[in-house]
Amino acid sequence: MSDAIQPPQPGVGTPDHLERLWTPHRMAYIQGEGKPTSTDDDPVGCPFCEMPKLSDEEGLIVARGVSVFAVLNLYPYNAGHLMVCPYRHVADYTDLDAEEVAEVGAFTQRAMRVIRRVSSAHGFNIGMNQGAVAGAGIAGHLHQHLVPRWGGDANFMPTIGRTRVLPEVLGSTRTMLADAWDTVD
Repeated sequence: MSDAIQPPQPGVGTPDHLERLWTPHRMAYIQGEGKPTSTDDDPVGCPFCEMPKLSDEEGLIVARGVSVFAVLNLYPYNAGHLMVCPYRHVADYTDLDAEEVAEVGAFTQRAMRVIRRVSSAHGFNIGMNQGAVAGAGIAGHLHQHLVPRWGGDANFMPTIGRTRVLPEVLGSTRTMLADAWDTVD
């Protein structure tokens, strides 16, 4: 974008009674930009295989385990929406070994405790979409979603405005959750 002064646009800067929520980061998701090219058998281009190679801050990783890691969702439904992913590129829950299943469960429990401690979540939606037909955006690499919920969090914004209101940026959420990760059992 140019640093030059732009000519006024109709409606821009005109005072009215409405608040504006700018979520330009969502446009990449909406347009499918950078959509992973990996498949069930080929991890090339899989973001869940690439994230662990980055620093925790850069990859939005909250915690690392032996066979799984917890990472914030880049396009969250609510603040604190994270995912538990195995390091291994595996598409189906039935393909996890016993150690991976146990650690997915342990990380899920710990993530719930951490989120409750730092943001007083009232409840959670927890689940996996197995396969593209079931809604998995990245079907080739299993990941379990944990979406914190609060009473009244599903107000008119998603329904009418097709907008999610998130009270903080992902980096701040990652730091808050990562700092609390080792303080809960």
